[in-house]
Amino acid sequence: MIRYKTSTDARILFVGINPHPGSFRRGVPFSNNKMFWYLLNRAGLLREAESDLKNDRTLKAIYDKKFMPEYRLNFVNLVDRPTVDVTMLKKGEEAAGIKRALRVIRRCQPRVVCFIGKIVFHTFYGTRKCDWGWQTPIENVPAYLMHFPIRGPAAVRVKELKEMKRASGV
Repeated sequence: MIRYKTSTDARILFVGINPHPGSFRRGVPFSNNKMFWYLLNRAGLLREAESDLKNDRTLKAIYDKKFMPEYRLNFVNLVDRPTVDVTMLKKGEEAAGIKRALRVIRRCQPRVVCFIGKIVFHTFYGTRKCDWGWQTPIENVPAYLMHFPIRGPAAVRVKELKEMKRASGV
């Protein structure tokens, strides 16, 4: 199970749709395909050896001990139930997670809220109209829609993460 930590000192709150069964088992978001972690590192949001990101045990330690306290990054999913594919989610299953994410945003006031991919954005807002990049702020917090980390050129995602890094004052 992935444990969410909340803090009033988060630079970026990453919002995902739901965990893959492998990531859920490991207790680390995006640990089934570690590209998200490599991108965070390449953008300078983490300062870790790539070999430590590849190793499940060291990645778990980084997530548990450094992600929020040291790097001041936070993460929340809209649905906690793991699935291999988002098409396996049921309509309405995300409602509690949207409320939870809004509570975290209101209470913790991260410097940036980042939606990881259009599916998350569509689910959160209930609309399919969006473009990549900066969005309307949520509770006075700048919001950003980044490309999903697993598909497409890494350079695009690194550029997006660096843009959020600058905006969050890192």
